Amino acid sequence: MLPSGWPWTGGAHWGAFWCCVRFAPIVTLMGCVVLSAIAPPAAAPLGREPQMRVLVQEGERLALRADGTHLFQVRGLPGGTRTLRSLVLSLRGGALLAELDGEQQRLPAGSLLQVQSNDPHGIWLGQRRYRGELRLSGRGGQLRAVNALGIETYLMSVVGSEMPHAWPLAALQAQAVAARTYALQQRSRGGGWDLKATVSSQVYLGVESETPSTRQAVASTRSLVLVHGGRLINAVFHSSSGGVTEASGMVWRNQLPYLVSVPDHDQHSPMHRWQERFDKEGLSQRLPETGGVDFVEVLSRSASGRVRQARLQGPRGSLLLSGADLRRRLGLKSTLVNFEMVPSLAPPEPLPALRTTPVQGGSRLAQITASVSRPRPRPRPRQALLGWLGRERRRALPGWQLLVTGQGHGHGVGMSQWGANGLARQGADFRTILRHYYQGAVVMPYQPHHDGSVAQTWPLAPAWRG
Repeated sequence: MLPSGWPWTGGAHWGAFWCCVRFAPIVTLMGCVVLSAIAPPAAAPLGREPQMRVLVQEGERLALRADGTHLFQVRGLPGGTRTLRSLVLSLRGGALLAELDGEQQRLPAGSLLQVQSNDPHGIWLGQRRYRGELRLSGRGGQLRAVNALGIETYLMSVVGSEMPHAWPLAALQAQAVAARTYALQQRSRGGGWDLKATVSSQVYLGVESETPSTRQAVASTRSLVLVHGGRLINAVFHSSSGGVTEASGMVWRNQLPYLVSVPDHDQHSPMHRWQERFDKEGLSQRLPETGGVDFVEVLSRSASGRVRQARLQGPRGSLLLSGADLRRRLGLKSTLVNFEMVPSLAPPEPLPALRTTPVQGGSRLAQITASVSRPRPRPRPRQALLGWLGRERRRALPGWQLLVTGQGHGHGVGMSQWGANGLARQGADFRTILRHYYQGAVVMPYQPHHDGSVAQTWPLAPAWRG
């Protein structure tokens, strides 16, 4: 629980767009190594800034190194404190081994090392640099590195890891507020870390993802979060919805009042419309239970048109899958999809125009056909067929392919990142963007109460307003 009265103040590279899910906690079985990099503060803090614990790397070997003259001050080693340029940890046969500037040393179980650096650019861990503190532990034959640092410093990299830094400031600010809200909601739930640095939570790529624009987006929204009913919301986001976002109850167990389906503004997204083809061999590998796919029958869809349940029929039988399972099995970008069996020699058809039908509160995509079976081949002029593939190649390619026509990328719930970009280009500020995607949520400074609620009980600095 955060202390009451926490008014912290003071003073990123193209990333992929992904969504966030909770992960299982870790129980530390071996030693813990703590490494700190002291970054220059933007201003003197007025209160305690929340600290985040982010799992940044896993493996059997972790390598740390210093830049230039900024060496590590290592405490807790057998023999006392040492100043080092490099530290390599590895697990061999259950033992924790360390290379200290090339000198090998076996560390006792339960070792606690504290490593500090005055390098303002952080500490190198593998190919990335991280600010703050690194904590290393071993479990299940793997080493894990957890980066502990202030939430505002963390967000400067998250925004640049999740969005292109050249996007409009309003979109970057919306991302900063959503990411701050999500991180704080996941904080202190037990285990060895709060978040992962991957798509499992929200992407965090260290110092190299910070840019002046991402720092500005974080600083100009400092401490601002999304609140509904007096509590932090689950501020999930995704890349692109394909025209309409999804209600949370259609994807997960609970329908939250602020995560409802709304029209999107992602028409300029490269994943707004897409197609994928699957041949017989690929389908057999992905669906061994059925031995492939002869046809797909969609049994139910959500109001936005996304597949909720489908039956797949193959040579060995049928298989009933949820939309999420079907997406995972086939590696699809979303569940807003349509299926069609087409001849192997058929070239890709042009993507159909997007159609919408009116619904309460806006618009949504037209319902897609509920079931698709193997159609007859479309007749083609003989000359066109021969000119496209040639007679011999045409004869050598019998069979069918599964053609998937889809829209969007991600689960579709919450803020669409490409949609935020579209609204920002239309002149919307970050508050307007957030209100659109998180219906009924309020943007306000984070001030936690002991019962878990959030309220504004301390004044904003002038730079925070607007």
